[in-house]
Amino acid sequence: MTQISGVYSFCAGVMLQLIVGFATVAPPITAQTTAAPHLETSKPLTGTYKVSGSNGTTCLLASMGLQLNITFISVSQNKTVQDVVNLQPNGTQSSGSCFSSNASLLLTTDGGKTNLTFHFMLNTTSSKYHLSEVSLLAVWPDMKGDFSASNQSLDYLRGTSGHSYMCRSEQNLYVNSNLSINTFQLQVQPFGLTGEQFGAAEECQLDEDDMLIPIIVGAALAVLVLIVLLAYLIGRKRSHAGYQTI
Repeated sequence: MTQISGVYSFCAGVMLQLIVGFATVAPPITAQTTAAPHLETSKPLTGTYKVSGSNGTTCLLASMGLQLNITFISVSQNKTVQDVVNLQPNGTQSSGSCFSSNASLLLTTDGGKTNLTFHFMLNTTSSKYHLSEVSLLAVWPDMKGDFSASNQSLDYLRGTSGHSYMCRSEQNLYVNSNLSINTFQLQVQPFGLTGEQFGAAEECQLDEDDMLIPIIVGAALAVLVLIVLLAYLIGRKRSHAGYQTI
């Protein structure tokens, strides 16, 4: 029985190391987006934004919380500073345009002092779309001059026409050295929208990685139980063999 107990302890130790190893491995960072850094500020509220086409129907739909990480020259401090600003949905107006292969979403706050634009492109051959450009124009009280940042060669938020792109995880969209955007509970569909509802969601890699770890841990526990059960049955069989009638 001492040997059986040793088998149990060995199996349990090996599987525990495997489980801890799987659970502590950080999910891989994809080329599309990266996990957003932990910032000392509250998370933004989630807002729903729409763009209407020429016929008055909704052609672009987005639901997301947005947080701007911005670097600018401060007048009061007379130096370059970094600031984090949450976009408030109740004070944000949405507009934009939709065409066969491109669409845009313009978010305006503070009476026009902040203008954030997202541009999406659609490959009509593959029916795949992506976020290709982001630009920000801002005039804030402590800024030394108008702030402008843009990038026209992005490749974020990939999806299929008729489907929405979803990412519940916090992610960071890098625009340039002066601007990046944290997104929260993001779901967007710029093409192939039917009515006022999102199409079937295509989830981001970050969400899939978050779901993968519990599955791996569960599978490891199942294997552990199986190994212990087999060890018990083998040990019991050997024990009965040792008491055969002479």
